Amino acid sequence: MNPSPSFFYAAPFAALLSILALERWSALPPLTLEAGAAILLVAVIVLVWRYVPDLQPDKLRIRYPLGTLVIGVGMFGIWIAPDVLIPGYRHHVWFENWVLGRFTPGLTEAARAHAAVIWLRAARAIVFVPLAEELFWRAWMMRWIVRDKFLTIPLGAYSPSGFWIVALLFGFEHGPQWDVGLIAGVVYNWWMVRTRSLGDLILVHALTNACLSAYVITTGKWEYWP
Repeated sequence: MNPSPSFFYAAPFAALLSILALERWSALPPLTLEAGAAILLVAVIVLVWRYVPDLQPDKLRIRYPLGTLVIGVGMFGIWIAPDVLIPGYRHHVWFENWVLGRFTPGLTEAARAHAAVIWLRAARAIVFVPLAEELFWRAWMMRWIVRDKFLTIPLGAYSPSGFWIVALLFGFEHGPQWDVGLIAGVVYNWWMVRTRSLGDLILVHALTNACLSAYVITTGKWEYWP
């Protein structure tokens, strides 16, 4: 029995969530965990690539490079703005609670002592997270909510249910940063509807995460890395 097409769209995201759970509870050395996570993510993406029509070269072509650049960098500014402008903002009960978790560093002090761990985590944020999340949220779920045979629906086809459910879920996926996550979900969904290009969405997400990773590394605001 062949797996459903949904399996191949969801597998990289499921691998990413599994890694985050393992890193939270595992006692393995940080470098071992980070290197193992990178190997697993690469393996999963390689395995599913040929079964995902939206990962073929014509679907990954960047159609609106300037707009994608502006939105990607602009979303980074929106992401950090509340915490920069209002000290202690993220520690309000609306953001830190037993449901959403706490806004705390995603890397331990021991992990931050290894340059290789930091660069592997940056590579994950910039390369693997955008690919896995855009494949799951905007290439799959936005269409699957409308019709389980989602491949019959063009990328970026608008439906109110698909647009807003994905935006909400994407926001709450980010826990204590749900507010800016929700804004990002709306902006990224809109850009998918506007461009109908998975390549533009992966790039816009990668640009936001690249700026955020540079900010984390240069300022020590490790809370922005899960």
